[in-house]
Amino acid sequence: MKSIADAPEQVTKTETEILLSFAKTALAQTQTGDLAEFGCYRGDTSLLLQKLLQNSATRRLWLYDSFAGLPEKSPEDRSAAGDAFKQGELNVTKREVIEKFKRHNLRLPIIKKAFFEDLQPTDLPEKIAFAFLDGDLYASIKISLKLTIPRLAENGIIIVHDYNNPELPGSAKAVDEFLSTHRNLKLEVRETLAIIRQN
Repeated sequence: MKSIADAPEQVTKTETEILLSFAKTALAQTQTGDLAEFGCYRGDTSLLLQKLLQNSATRRLWLYDSFAGLPEKSPEDRSAAGDAFKQGELNVTKREVIEKFKRHNLRLPIIKKAFFEDLQPTDLPEKIAFAFLDGDLYASIKISLKLTIPRLAENGIIIVHDYNNPELPGSAKAVDEFLSTHRNLKLEVRETLAIIRQN
């Protein structure tokens, strides 16, 4: 069995270290707020985020995934380099993620099975200290940004995966468009991670 310390399948070791560092920072500098992951796939990064919360009695981890693989691409996602990312790819079951948490003796997160556009405000935590958005495609990233930003706690942090990944150009387009209309947010890029914070 893979160690919980191993790098997740879809995120590099360096990106994982960056991700966890910012998650710890967000938890340290926010008074309230939960952790959220939009697009958890097999739950590899989810395990690591939950481990950060093991000693917290009040904060929870919320996971969102269709568990039906990638949705259909939009024109913003078209890239010759990204032909492998087809509709239905990256398909896992909710049960698989739950079993992984049980194997590692970790508290189960709150898991919402849905496409992001079908989520309701009641499906989200009241406040979000840290969110990892890994929906891969333009529409998924744009929707998850719209869902998380209004609930971002003061000093909270959002990280979007695949920001400058040529295989998934829709991610960067969604981030850039969103930030162009939200001047109160600032962007920092490390590897393929877009780190979004309040000014």
